[in-house]
Amino acid sequence: MKLDGKAAIITGATSGIGEASARLFAAEGCKVTIAGRGDLGETVASSIRDAGGVAQFVRTDVSETAQIQALIDAHMATYGSLDVLFNNASYEGPVTPVQDTPEEEFDKIIATNLKSVFTACKIAVPIMLKAGSGSIINTTAASAHEGLAWANLGAYIASKGGVISFTRALAVEVSPQGIRVNSLNPGLVETPLLHSFADKTPDPAAFWDAMRQMQLLKRISKPEEIARAALFLASDDGSFVTGTDMLVDGGLILG
Repeated sequence: MKLDGKAAIITGATSGIGEASARLFAAEGCKVTIAGRGDLGETVASSIRDAGGVAQFVRTDVSETAQIQALIDAHMATYGSLDVLFNNASYEGPVTPVQDTPEEEFDKIIATNLKSVFTACKIAVPIMLKAGSGSIINTTAASAHEGLAWANLGAYIASKGGVISFTRALAVEVSPQGIRVNSLNPGLVETPLLHSFADKTPDPAAFWDAMRQMQLLKRISKPEEIARAALFLASDDGSFVTGTDMLVDGGLILG
Protein backbone atom coordinates (compact mmCIF):
# COMPACT_ATOMS: atom_id res chain seq x y z
CA MET A 1 0.00 0.00 0.00
CA LYS A 2 1.34 3.41 -1.00
CA LEU A 3 0.67 5.22 2.29
CA ASP A 4 1.02 2.37 4.74
CA GLY A 5 1.74 3.71 8.22
CA LYS A 6 1.38 7.35 7.18
CA ALA A 7 -0.99 9.88 8.72
CA ALA A 8 -2.73 12.70 6.84
CA ILE A 9 -4.95 15.71 7.42
CA ILE A 10 -7.34 16.55 4.60
CA THR A 11 -9.39 19.72 4.81
CA GLY A 12 -12.61 20.12 2.87
CA ALA A 13 -12.91 16.35 3.13
CA THR A 14 -16.65 15.96 3.71
CA SER A 15 -17.42 15.89 -0.03
CA GLY A 16 -15.91 16.13 -3.49
CA ILE A 17 -12.16 15.91 -4.00
CA GLY A 18 -11.43 15.85 -0.27
CA GLU A 19 -13.80 12.99 0.44
CA ALA A 20 -12.54 10.96 -2.53
CA SER A 21 -8.95 11.56 -1.39
CA ALA A 22 -9.72 10.55 2.19
CA ARG A 23 -11.25 7.29 1.01
CA LEU A 24 -8.36 6.56 -1.36
CA PHE A 25 -5.66 7.47 1.17
CA ALA A 26 -7.28 5.24 3.79
CA ALA A 27 -7.52 2.37 1.31
CA GLU A 28 -3.78 2.81 0.76
CA GLY A 29 -3.04 2.36 4.47
CA CYS A 30 -3.11 5.99 5.63
CA LYS A 31 -4.58 7.13 8.95
CA VAL A 32 -6.78 10.05 7.99
CA THR A 33 -8.14 13.08 9.79
CA ILE A 34 -11.12 14.47 7.91
CA ALA A 35 -11.73 18.19 8.42
CA GLY A 36 -14.77 20.15 7.33
CA ARG A 37 -17.63 22.33 8.50
CA GLY A 38 -20.48 20.07 7.40
CA ASP A 39 -22.33 17.35 9.24
CA LEU A 40 -21.26 14.69 6.72
CA GLY A 41 -17.73 14.42 8.12
CA GLU A 42 -18.53 11.79 10.71
CA THR A 43 -20.51 9.82 8.13
CA VAL A 44 -17.50 9.77 5.82
CA ALA A 45 -15.13 8.80 8.64
CA SER A 46 -17.48 6.08 9.85
CA SER A 47 -17.81 4.57 6.39
CA ILE A 48 -14.02 4.52 6.02
CA ARG A 49 -13.73 2.69 9.34
CA ASP A 50 -16.46 0.25 8.27
CA ALA A 51 -14.35 -0.52 5.19
CA GLY A 52 -11.36 -1.35 7.39
CA GLY A 53 -9.60 2.00 7.26
CA VAL A 54 -8.53 4.39 10.01
CA ALA A 55 -10.22 7.78 10.09
CA GLN A 56 -11.50 10.46 12.43
CA PHE A 57 -13.52 13.60 11.84
CA VAL A 58 -12.64 16.97 13.36
CA ARG A 59 -15.18 19.70 12.69
CA THR A 60 -13.19 22.67 11.45
CA ASP A 61 -13.79 26.07 9.92
CA VAL A 62 -10.43 26.74 8.28
CA SER A 63 -11.11 30.46 8.13
CA GLU A 64 -10.50 30.48 11.91
CA THR A 65 -6.85 30.17 12.99
CA ALA A 66 -7.76 28.71 16.39
CA GLN A 67 -9.74 25.94 14.71
CA ILE A 68 -6.81 25.02 12.45
CA GLN A 69 -4.60 24.77 15.53
CA ALA A 70 -7.22 22.60 17.25
CA LEU A 71 -7.44 20.40 14.16
CA ILE A 72 -3.71 19.73 14.04
CA ASP A 73 -3.57 19.23 17.81
CA ALA A 74 -6.40 16.67 17.61
CA HIS A 75 -4.69 14.88 14.74
CA MET A 76 -1.38 14.64 16.61
CA ALA A 77 -3.10 13.51 19.81
CA THR A 78 -4.71 10.63 17.92
CA TYR A 79 -2.01 9.56 15.49
CA GLY A 80 1.25 11.06 16.76
CA SER A 81 2.63 11.98 13.35
CA LEU A 82 1.77 14.16 10.37
CA ASP A 83 3.11 12.91 7.07
CA VAL A 84 0.68 14.54 4.65
CA LEU A 85 -1.16 17.85 4.85
CA PHE A 86 -3.73 18.29 2.09
CA ASN A 87 -5.13 21.84 2.19
CA ASN A 88 -8.21 21.31 0.05
CA ALA A 89 -10.97 23.45 1.60
CA SER A 90 -12.37 26.13 -0.71
CA TYR A 91 -15.06 28.79 -0.87
CA GLU A 92 -16.06 30.29 -4.22
CA GLY A 93 -17.90 33.35 -2.92
CA PRO A 94 -20.91 35.15 -4.38
CA VAL A 95 -19.85 34.96 -8.08
CA THR A 96 -20.28 38.66 -8.77
CA PRO A 97 -18.33 41.37 -10.60
CA VAL A 98 -15.56 42.93 -8.56
CA GLN A 99 -17.50 46.15 -8.07
CA ASP A 100 -20.44 44.20 -6.63
CA THR A 101 -18.41 41.94 -4.33
CA PRO A 102 -18.80 42.97 -0.66
CA GLU A 103 -15.58 43.47 1.24
CA GLU A 104 -16.67 40.93 3.85
CA GLU A 105 -17.05 38.32 1.10
CA PHE A 106 -13.56 39.08 -0.18
CA ASP A 107 -12.23 38.66 3.35
CA LYS A 108 -14.05 35.33 3.76
CA ILE A 109 -12.70 34.01 0.46
CA ILE A 110 -9.13 35.00 1.30
CA ALA A 111 -9.41 33.61 4.83
CA THR A 112 -10.77 30.27 3.62
CA ASN A 113 -8.72 29.75 0.47
CA LEU A 114 -5.38 31.45 1.16
CA LYS A 115 -4.85 32.43 4.78
CA SER A 116 -5.93 28.95 5.94
CA VAL A 117 -3.26 27.37 3.72
CA PHE A 118 -0.59 29.69 5.14
CA THR A 119 -1.74 29.03 8.71
CA ALA A 120 -1.96 25.26 8.38
CA CYS A 121 1.50 25.13 6.81
CA LYS A 122 2.91 27.42 9.50
CA ILE A 123 1.69 25.00 12.19
CA ALA A 124 2.46 21.77 10.32
CA VAL A 125 5.94 22.57 9.00
CA PRO A 126 7.70 22.41 12.41
CA ILE A 127 6.14 18.96 12.97
CA MET A 128 7.39 17.77 9.59
CA LEU A 129 10.81 19.37 10.05
CA LYS A 130 11.22 17.47 13.31
CA ALA A 131 10.36 14.25 11.48
CA GLY A 132 12.64 15.12 8.56
CA SER A 133 9.97 14.46 5.93
CA GLY A 134 6.48 15.29 4.78
CA SER A 135 4.27 16.15 1.84
CA ILE A 136 2.10 19.27 1.63
CA ILE A 137 -0.54 19.53 -1.10
CA ASN A 138 -2.55 22.71 -1.69
CA THR A 139 -5.59 22.74 -3.98
CA THR A 140 -5.59 25.55 -6.54
CA ALA A 141 -7.80 26.18 -9.59
CA ALA A 142 -7.45 26.27 -13.36
CA SER A 143 -8.95 29.77 -13.41
CA ALA A 144 -5.90 31.01 -11.49
CA HIS A 145 -3.42 29.45 -13.89
CA GLU A 146 -1.51 31.66 -16.27
CA GLY A 147 -3.46 32.08 -19.49
CA LEU A 148 -6.95 31.50 -18.09
CA ALA A 149 -9.39 33.62 -16.07
CA TRP A 150 -13.17 33.90 -15.72
CA ALA A 151 -15.43 36.84 -15.05
CA ASN A 152 -17.20 37.29 -11.69
CA LEU A 153 -14.60 35.26 -9.78
CA GLY A 154 -12.00 37.95 -9.10
CA ALA A 155 -11.60 37.29 -5.38
CA TYR A 156 -11.64 33.50 -5.79
CA ILE A 157 -9.07 33.58 -8.60
CA ALA A 158 -6.87 35.94 -6.57
CA SER A 159 -6.97 33.58 -3.60
CA LYS A 160 -6.03 30.55 -5.69
CA GLY A 161 -3.30 32.44 -7.53
CA GLY A 162 -1.90 33.31 -4.11
CA VAL A 163 -1.87 29.62 -3.18
CA ILE A 164 0.13 28.79 -6.32
CA SER A 165 2.75 31.42 -5.49
CA PHE A 166 2.83 30.57 -1.79
CA THR A 167 3.32 26.88 -2.58
CA ARG A 168 6.33 27.67 -4.74
CA ALA A 169 7.86 29.92 -2.08
CA LEU A 170 7.33 27.39 0.71
CA ALA A 171 8.88 24.65 -1.40
CA VAL A 172 12.05 26.73 -1.72
CA GLU A 173 12.16 27.11 2.06
CA VAL A 174 11.54 23.56 3.22
CA SER A 175 12.32 21.11 0.41
CA PRO A 176 16.02 20.99 1.36
CA GLN A 177 14.87 19.65 4.75
CA GLY A 178 12.89 16.81 3.17
CA ILE A 179 9.41 18.35 2.91
CA ARG A 180 7.83 18.34 -0.52
CA VAL A 181 5.33 21.12 -1.23
CA ASN A 182 3.10 21.07 -4.29
CA SER A 183 -0.21 22.49 -5.42
CA LEU A 184 -2.81 20.41 -7.22
CA ASN A 185 -4.75 22.16 -9.97
CA PRO A 186 -7.89 20.15 -10.76
CA GLY A 187 -9.54 22.21 -13.44
CA LEU A 188 -13.27 21.44 -13.54
CA VAL A 189 -14.51 18.65 -11.29
CA GLU A 190 -18.05 17.49 -10.62
CA THR A 191 -18.19 18.51 -6.97
CA PRO A 192 -20.72 20.27 -4.73
CA LEU A 193 -18.59 23.41 -5.07
CA LEU A 194 -18.93 23.43 -8.86
CA HIS A 195 -22.64 22.62 -8.63
CA SER A 196 -23.02 25.57 -6.26
CA PHE A 197 -21.26 27.82 -8.76
CA ALA A 198 -23.36 26.51 -11.67
CA ASP A 199 -26.58 27.10 -9.76
CA LYS A 200 -25.69 30.77 -9.45
CA THR A 201 -25.46 31.20 -13.21
CA PRO A 202 -28.46 32.32 -15.33
CA ASP A 203 -28.63 28.98 -17.19
CA PRO A 204 -27.05 26.06 -15.29
CA ALA A 205 -27.66 23.54 -18.09
CA ALA A 206 -25.88 25.78 -20.60
CA PHE A 207 -23.08 26.26 -18.09
CA TRP A 208 -22.45 22.51 -17.80
CA ASP A 209 -22.47 22.07 -21.57
CA ALA A 210 -20.06 24.96 -22.04
CA MET A 211 -17.72 23.58 -19.39
CA ARG A 212 -17.60 20.19 -21.08
CA GLN A 213 -16.87 21.74 -24.47
CA MET A 214 -14.02 23.87 -23.07
CA GLN A 215 -11.91 20.83 -22.26
CA LEU A 216 -9.94 18.76 -24.74
CA LEU A 217 -11.42 15.58 -23.27
CA LYS A 218 -14.94 17.04 -23.61
CA ARG A 219 -16.03 15.99 -20.15
CA ILE A 220 -15.76 17.09 -16.55
CA SER A 221 -13.54 15.20 -14.13
CA LYS A 222 -14.74 12.98 -11.32
CA PRO A 223 -13.35 13.62 -7.81
CA GLU A 224 -11.74 10.17 -7.81
CA GLU A 225 -9.54 11.17 -10.74
CA ILE A 226 -8.15 14.12 -8.81
CA ALA A 227 -7.73 11.95 -5.71
CA ARG A 228 -5.39 9.68 -7.64
CA ALA A 229 -3.21 12.69 -8.49
CA ALA A 230 -3.21 13.70 -4.81
CA LEU A 231 -2.13 10.18 -3.92
CA PHE A 232 0.79 10.50 -6.33
CA LEU A 233 1.93 13.72 -4.66
CA ALA A 234 1.40 12.31 -1.16
CA SER A 235 3.23 9.04 -1.73
CA ASP A 236 6.73 8.00 -2.70
CA ASP A 237 5.56 7.88 -6.32
CA GLY A 238 6.02 11.66 -6.24
CA SER A 239 9.30 11.59 -4.34
CA PHE A 240 11.08 13.89 -6.83
CA VAL A 241 8.25 16.38 -7.27
CA THR A 242 8.23 19.65 -5.34
CA GLY A 243 7.35 23.28 -5.99
CA THR A 244 4.99 22.55 -8.87
CA ASP A 245 1.37 23.34 -9.65
CA MET A 246 0.21 19.99 -11.03
CA LEU A 247 -2.48 20.39 -13.68
CA VAL A 248 -5.08 17.61 -13.80
CA ASP A 249 -7.48 19.51 -16.00
CA GLY A 250 -8.50 17.40 -18.99
CA GLY A 251 -6.79 19.91 -21.25
CA LEU A 252 -8.84 22.90 -20.03
CA ILE A 253 -5.84 25.26 -20.17
CA LEU A 254 -5.24 24.30 -23.82
CA GLY A 255 -8.90 24.00 -24.81
